[in-house]
Amino acid sequence: MPSTAARLEVFTESVIRGMTRLANQHGAINLSQGFPDFDPPEELLAALERATRGPFHQYAVTWGAPRFREALAAKIRRFSGLPIDADQHLVVTCGSTEAMMVAMMTACNPGDKVVVFSPFYENYAADAILSGAEPIFVPLRPPLFGFDEAELRAAFAQKPKAIIVCNPSNPTGKVFTREELLFILSLAEEHDAFVITDEPYEHIVYEGHEHVHAAALPGAFERTIVCNSLSKTYSITGWRLGYVQAAPKVIAQARKVHDFLTVGAAAPLQEAAVAGLELPDSYYVGLRDLYARKKEVFVEGLRSTGLPFTDPQGAYYVMVDISALGFADDVEASNWLVKEVGVAGVPGSSFFREPVKHLIRFHFAKKEETLRAACERLARVRELR
Repeated sequence: MPSTAARLEVFTESVIRGMTRLANQHGAINLSQGFPDFDPPEELLAALERATRGPFHQYAVTWGAPRFREALAAKIRRFSGLPIDADQHLVVTCGSTEAMMVAMMTACNPGDKVVVFSPFYENYAADAILSGAEPIFVPLRPPLFGFDEAELRAAFAQKPKAIIVCNPSNPTGKVFTREELLFILSLAEEHDAFVITDEPYEHIVYEGHEHVHAAALPGAFERTIVCNSLSKTYSITGWRLGYVQAAPKVIAQARKVHDFLTVGAAAPLQEAAVAGLELPDSYYVGLRDLYARKKEVFVEGLRSTGLPFTDPQGAYYVMVDISALGFADDVEASNWLVKEVGVAGVPGSSFFREPVKHLIRFHFAKKEETLRAACERLARVRELR
């Protein structure tokens, strides 16, 4: 039997999705894979029902149905101020997961280097390797997970083709400041690199912090490739609707990659999602308030455990320090939590290049009653240990 591709040997399957399977097996509350247990807005559900009865069951335009792209461009213009054109600046993808792969394969040649902040969403390193690129890891320093400018400058001295910036960040909840983004962009300009941003949590940012659209900063648009999705903003992770936003010359190449990866996103779901993109500004204010309340409930519950944790600036993840529980590592602790406590998180080591084995990531994109039940179980960890 011939051997499979050697590049697949250097990473594992998704740890996050693996923890979901373990949670399902043991009936645990799943705070590992970041999806809600509540419905999307009613406007989307009604639109979906209408779309299933309409003429939307065949292929849409490969890079996105025109009506969906027009609504998406209008929504991006509204929040970023960028003059986004539906025909020149967008490729609709099967979620931001495909968007990131499209961006990587559009930007990088085999053998190129890509800067990745650590901790990082697990797909980034895998996407770089699958694209034939080599990741250069730059640590983010707790508790605020900022970067050291000298370390980032040293990484750019290796002449990377791109840098990936998740903002707000999964798994840390960090929101990059305008000053940090400007520094990153200055290095990218100096070394003629792309800035690939991943922004699915753009509307989930907490008091005292602001989501800055990197592509809208001075001189940034031509070298910024934005990856985004509708999954988190509208609670439709299963619809798999994402997009790449970039300058026309980049988009022309990205469309080729997308076409041969997936052909196109689901046509009925694109039609239905227009209703979400056209929701008023009050929806996004309500979304921010909703998650601020969920964060408050979950953080309050975590305090009862006595375990240290990060206070996220955005997104809906919390990194919890389990050092005091006496486990050999975070994998052992995560498995024990699922089987003995009934709550599933993600071993933090899956996000770090460095040997960090004392953190577990939980998410709080759940109903308040789900979060309270999880916190009641977690409050018993010291008693059970």
